[in-house]
Amino acid sequence: MTKDRRLRPVDLARLAGVSTQQIRNYEEAGVLPPAARTASGYRVFGETHRRALLAYRTMLRGYGPVTATAIMRRIHAGDTAGALALVDAAHAALHEERVSLRAASEALELLALQPPAPLPRSGGLRIGEVAALLGVRTSALRVWEAAGLLTPSRERATGYRLYEPADVRDARLVHTLRRSHYLFDQIRPVLEGLRREGSSEALRAAITSRGAALTARSRGMIEGAGALHAYLDGSPGCGAVSPSSEGSSPA
Repeated sequence: MTKDRRLRPVDLARLAGVSTQQIRNYEEAGVLPPAARTASGYRVFGETHRRALLAYRTMLRGYGPVTATAIMRRIHAGDTAGALALVDAAHAALHEERVSLRAASEALELLALQPPAPLPRSGGLRIGEVAALLGVRTSALRVWEAAGLLTPSRERATGYRLYEPADVRDARLVHTLRRSHYLFDQIRPVLEGLRREGSSEALRAAITSRGAALTARSRGMIEGAGALHAYLDGSPGCGAVSPSSEGSSPA
Protein backbone atom coordinates (compact mmCIF):
# COMPACT_ATOMS: atom_id res chain seq x y z
CA MET A 1 0.00 0.00 0.00
CA THR A 2 1.27 3.45 -0.82
CA LYS A 3 2.04 5.85 1.96
CA ASP A 4 -1.08 7.57 3.28
CA ARG A 5 -1.46 11.26 2.69
CA ARG A 6 -1.93 13.07 5.96
CA LEU A 7 -5.45 14.24 6.76
CA ARG A 8 -6.59 16.37 9.66
CA PRO A 9 -9.84 15.73 11.57
CA VAL A 10 -11.29 18.80 9.85
CA ASP A 11 -10.51 17.28 6.42
CA LEU A 12 -12.52 14.16 7.23
CA ALA A 13 -15.25 16.23 8.84
CA ARG A 14 -15.69 18.28 5.67
CA LEU A 15 -15.74 15.12 3.59
CA ALA A 16 -18.66 13.67 5.52
CA GLY A 17 -20.41 16.89 6.48
CA VAL A 18 -20.01 16.34 10.23
CA SER A 19 -18.17 18.07 13.03
CA THR A 20 -14.55 17.41 13.92
CA GLN A 21 -15.80 16.15 17.28
CA GLN A 22 -17.87 13.53 15.46
CA ILE A 23 -14.71 12.34 13.70
CA ARG A 24 -13.04 11.95 17.10
CA ASN A 25 -16.11 10.09 18.33
CA TYR A 26 -15.92 7.75 15.33
CA GLU A 27 -12.33 6.89 16.14
CA GLU A 28 -13.11 6.29 19.81
CA ALA A 29 -16.09 4.09 18.86
CA GLY A 30 -13.95 1.97 16.52
CA VAL A 31 -15.73 3.16 13.37
CA LEU A 32 -12.34 4.42 12.22
CA PRO A 33 -9.07 2.61 12.87
CA PRO A 34 -6.82 4.20 15.51
CA ALA A 35 -5.21 7.40 14.34
CA ALA A 36 -1.54 8.21 14.66
CA ARG A 37 -0.57 11.09 16.90
CA THR A 38 1.88 13.93 16.44
CA ALA A 39 4.45 14.71 19.11
CA SER A 40 2.04 17.31 20.49
CA GLY A 41 -0.82 14.78 20.65
CA TYR A 42 -2.84 15.82 17.58
CA ARG A 43 -4.58 13.09 15.60
CA VAL A 44 -3.26 12.38 12.13
CA PHE A 45 -5.52 10.48 9.74
CA GLY A 46 -4.78 8.98 6.36
CA GLU A 47 -6.31 7.38 3.28
CA THR A 48 -7.39 4.29 5.23
CA HIS A 49 -9.42 6.48 7.57
CA ARG A 50 -11.01 8.27 4.63
CA ARG A 51 -12.08 4.96 3.10
CA ALA A 52 -13.36 3.68 6.45
CA LEU A 53 -15.39 6.85 6.90
CA LEU A 54 -16.92 6.59 3.44
CA ALA A 55 -17.75 2.92 3.94
CA TYR A 56 -19.42 3.60 7.28
CA ARG A 57 -21.41 6.58 6.06
CA THR A 58 -22.61 4.64 3.03
CA MET A 59 -23.75 1.75 5.24
CA LEU A 60 -25.81 3.99 7.51
CA ARG A 61 -28.88 4.21 5.28
CA GLY A 62 -29.33 0.48 4.94
CA TYR A 63 -27.93 -0.95 8.15
CA GLY A 64 -28.50 1.90 10.59
CA PRO A 65 -25.93 3.36 12.99
CA VAL A 66 -25.99 0.54 15.55
CA THR A 67 -25.29 -2.30 13.11
CA ALA A 68 -22.95 -0.23 10.92
CA THR A 69 -20.89 0.72 13.97
CA ALA A 70 -20.73 -2.88 15.17
CA ILE A 71 -19.58 -4.02 11.73
CA MET A 72 -16.78 -1.47 11.56
CA ARG A 73 -15.66 -2.17 15.12
CA ARG A 74 -15.31 -5.87 14.37
CA ILE A 75 -13.35 -5.17 11.21
CA HIS A 76 -10.93 -2.90 13.06
CA ALA A 77 -10.62 -5.51 15.82
CA GLY A 78 -9.46 -8.01 13.19
CA ASP A 79 -12.72 -10.00 13.23
CA THR A 80 -13.76 -9.80 9.59
CA ALA A 81 -15.78 -13.02 9.82
CA GLY A 82 -17.73 -11.59 12.73
CA ALA A 83 -18.39 -8.39 10.79
CA LEU A 84 -19.73 -10.33 7.82
CA ALA A 85 -21.91 -12.39 10.17
CA LEU A 86 -23.55 -9.14 11.25
CA VAL A 87 -24.13 -8.26 7.60
CA ASP A 88 -25.73 -11.67 7.02
CA ALA A 89 -27.94 -11.28 10.09
CA ALA A 90 -29.16 -7.86 8.94
CA HIS A 91 -30.14 -9.23 5.52
CA ALA A 92 -31.85 -12.23 7.12
CA ALA A 93 -33.85 -9.93 9.41
CA LEU A 94 -34.94 -7.85 6.43
CA HIS A 95 -36.07 -11.01 4.66
CA GLU A 96 -38.19 -12.01 7.66
CA GLU A 97 -39.80 -8.59 7.65
CA ARG A 98 -40.68 -9.07 3.99
CA VAL A 99 -42.18 -12.50 4.69
CA SER A 100 -44.35 -11.09 7.48
CA LEU A 101 -45.44 -8.17 5.33
CA ARG A 102 -46.34 -10.49 2.46
CA ALA A 103 -48.39 -12.65 4.85
CA ALA A 104 -50.29 -9.58 6.04
CA SER A 105 -51.00 -8.51 2.47
CA GLU A 106 -52.21 -11.96 1.46
CA ALA A 107 -54.37 -12.14 4.57
CA LEU A 108 -56.17 -8.95 3.64
CA GLU A 109 -56.81 -10.24 0.14
CA LEU A 110 -58.30 -13.44 1.57
CA LEU A 111 -60.62 -11.40 3.75
CA ALA A 112 -61.71 -9.28 0.81
CA LEU A 113 -62.88 -12.46 -0.94
CA GLN A 114 -65.04 -13.40 2.05
CA PRO A 115 -67.43 -10.60 3.03
CA PRO A 116 -68.44 -10.84 6.69
CA ALA A 117 -71.74 -12.53 7.50
CA PRO A 118 -74.26 -10.47 9.49
CA LEU A 119 -74.32 -10.98 13.25
CA PRO A 120 -77.35 -12.85 14.63
CA ARG A 121 -78.12 -9.93 16.93
CA SER A 122 -76.71 -6.56 17.89
CA GLY A 123 -74.38 -6.18 20.84
CA GLY A 124 -71.90 -8.71 22.14
CA LEU A 125 -72.06 -12.42 21.43
CA ARG A 126 -71.12 -15.29 23.69
CA ILE A 127 -68.51 -17.83 22.72
CA GLY A 128 -71.04 -20.46 21.56
CA GLU A 129 -72.71 -17.97 19.25
CA VAL A 130 -69.40 -16.94 17.71
CA ALA A 131 -68.37 -20.57 17.27
CA ALA A 132 -71.65 -21.33 15.49
CA LEU A 133 -71.30 -18.23 13.32
CA LEU A 134 -67.81 -19.28 12.18
CA GLY A 135 -68.44 -23.02 12.10
CA VAL A 136 -65.70 -23.85 14.62
CA ARG A 137 -65.56 -25.42 18.06
CA THR A 138 -65.57 -23.23 21.13
CA SER A 139 -62.26 -24.88 22.04
CA ALA A 140 -60.70 -23.31 18.94
CA LEU A 141 -61.74 -19.85 20.09
CA ARG A 142 -60.22 -20.55 23.51
CA VAL A 143 -56.95 -21.68 21.91
CA TRP A 144 -56.83 -18.51 19.81
CA GLU A 145 -57.47 -16.45 22.91
CA ALA A 146 -54.73 -18.26 24.84
CA ALA A 147 -52.35 -17.48 21.96
CA GLY A 148 -53.15 -13.78 22.35
CA LEU A 149 -55.01 -13.51 19.05
CA LEU A 150 -58.42 -12.77 20.57
CA THR A 151 -59.19 -10.58 23.56
CA PRO A 152 -62.94 -10.77 24.33
CA SER A 153 -64.20 -8.96 27.39
CA ARG A 154 -66.06 -10.66 30.24
CA GLU A 155 -69.54 -10.10 31.57
CA ARG A 156 -69.17 -8.70 35.05
CA ALA A 157 -72.00 -10.71 36.59
CA THR A 158 -71.36 -14.11 34.99
CA GLY A 159 -67.74 -14.01 33.83
CA TYR A 160 -68.82 -15.25 30.39
CA ARG A 161 -66.81 -14.12 27.38
CA LEU A 162 -68.44 -11.34 25.42
CA TYR A 163 -67.45 -10.82 21.79
CA GLU A 164 -68.04 -7.32 20.46
CA PRO A 165 -68.24 -6.75 16.68
CA ALA A 166 -64.47 -6.08 16.50
CA ASP A 167 -63.80 -9.35 18.37
CA VAL A 168 -66.00 -11.24 15.92
CA ARG A 169 -64.12 -9.63 13.04
CA ASP A 170 -60.82 -10.75 14.57
CA ALA A 171 -62.12 -14.28 15.12
CA ARG A 172 -63.28 -14.44 11.51
CA LEU A 173 -59.85 -13.25 10.36
CA VAL A 174 -58.06 -15.87 12.46
CA HIS A 175 -60.38 -18.59 11.17
CA THR A 176 -59.81 -17.55 7.55
CA LEU A 177 -56.05 -17.48 7.92
CA ARG A 178 -55.84 -20.73 9.87
CA ARG A 179 -57.69 -22.49 7.06
CA SER A 180 -55.01 -21.13 4.74
CA HIS A 181 -52.33 -22.65 7.02
CA TYR A 182 -51.03 -19.42 8.49
CA LEU A 183 -49.16 -19.76 11.78
CA PHE A 184 -50.11 -17.82 14.90
CA ASP A 185 -46.91 -15.76 14.65
CA GLN A 186 -47.92 -14.75 11.12
CA ILE A 187 -51.48 -13.90 12.10
CA ARG A 188 -50.61 -11.84 15.17
CA PRO A 189 -49.01 -8.87 13.34
CA VAL A 190 -51.96 -8.75 10.91
CA LEU A 191 -54.39 -8.40 13.81
CA GLU A 192 -52.18 -5.86 15.55
CA GLY A 193 -51.98 -3.80 12.37
CA LEU A 194 -55.73 -3.99 11.82
CA ARG A 195 -56.44 -2.83 15.37
CA ARG A 196 -53.85 -0.09 15.15
CA GLU A 197 -54.96 1.27 11.77
CA GLY A 198 -58.67 0.88 12.45
CA SER A 199 -59.72 -0.55 9.06
CA SER A 200 -58.54 -2.98 6.42
CA GLU A 201 -58.05 -0.14 3.92
CA ALA A 202 -55.89 1.78 6.36
CA LEU A 203 -53.88 -1.35 7.07
CA ARG A 204 -53.47 -1.97 3.33
CA ALA A 205 -52.11 1.56 2.91
CA ALA A 206 -49.76 1.01 5.85
CA ILE A 207 -48.54 -2.25 4.32
CA THR A 208 -47.86 -0.51 1.00
CA SER A 209 -45.92 2.22 2.78
CA ARG A 210 -43.95 -0.32 4.79
CA GLY A 211 -43.14 -2.26 1.62
CA ALA A 212 -41.73 0.87 0.02
CA ALA A 213 -39.62 1.51 3.13
CA LEU A 214 -38.25 -2.04 3.04
CA THR A 215 -37.38 -1.65 -0.62
CA ALA A 216 -35.48 1.57 0.12
CA ARG A 217 -33.70 -0.14 2.99
CA SER A 218 -32.80 -3.09 0.78
CA ARG A 219 -31.29 -0.77 -1.80
CA GLY A 220 -29.38 0.97 0.97
CA MET A 221 -28.02 -2.38 2.15
CA ILE A 222 -26.85 -3.24 -1.36
CA GLU A 223 -25.07 0.09 -1.63
CA GLY A 224 -23.62 -0.30 1.86
CA ALA A 225 -22.43 -3.84 1.19
CA GLY A 226 -20.66 -2.61 -1.93
CA ALA A 227 -18.93 0.14 0.03
CA LEU A 228 -17.92 -2.33 2.72
CA HIS A 229 -16.50 -4.71 0.12
CA ALA A 230 -14.50 -1.86 -1.41
CA TYR A 231 -13.09 -0.99 2.00
CA LEU A 232 -12.17 -4.58 2.80
CA ASP A 233 -10.69 -5.00 -0.67
CA GLY A 234 -8.52 -1.93 -0.22
CA SER A 235 -10.00 -0.10 -3.19
CA PRO A 236 -9.26 3.63 -3.19
CA GLY A 237 -12.89 4.74 -3.50
CA CYS A 238 -15.98 3.66 -1.56
CA GLY A 239 -18.55 5.81 -3.27
CA ALA A 240 -20.14 9.14 -2.47
CA VAL A 241 -21.94 9.77 0.79
CA SER A 242 -24.65 12.18 1.77
CA PRO A 243 -24.19 14.38 4.84
CA SER A 244 -27.86 13.75 5.67
CA SER A 245 -27.20 10.02 6.18
CA GLU A 246 -25.90 10.54 9.72
CA GLY A 247 -28.07 9.00 12.39
CA SER A 248 -30.58 7.47 9.95
CA SER A 249 -32.00 4.10 10.83
CA PRO A 250 -34.03 1.38 9.00
CA ALA A 251 -37.77 2.02 8.32
